Amino acid sequence: MIVRSFKDIEDTDRHIKSASGTWESKRIVLAKERAGFSLHETVLYAGTETSMWYANHIEAVLCVEGESELTNDETGEKHLITPGTMYLLDGHEKHTMRPITDFRCICVFNPPVTGREDHDENGVYPLLTEPDD
Repeated sequence: MIVRSFKDIEDTDRHIKSASGTWESKRIVLAKERAGFSLHETVLYAGTETSMWYANHIEAVLCVEGESELTNDETGEKHLITPGTMYLLDGHEKHTMRPITDFRCICVFNPPVTGREDHDENGVYPLLTEPDD
């Protein structure tokens, strides 16, 4: 059994701040836990724009605080994401988030991330793995 709080991982190697400066993520469950998914609390900063494309992962996102405009970059469709709203990137959709206020969400990734990922020039997380024990 693992018991861990977001406070426990603040300012550790599980607390990732993006190179772009548009978001930070506290990664509470990672690939090394061998749970089959990873679990994160992510904050995207108000007034920023982050384009993403999870070509190697499926992501579910649940907004718990704030508001953001989500654009499906493939169709142009826009959604206002508010607390209690979930979106699932089950088709590896290219998308852009434009937070209106600081936007805090809980994210689940499959396959799980290792904690070392950051978006590349295409908005993609590389598919990194943990070595077998």
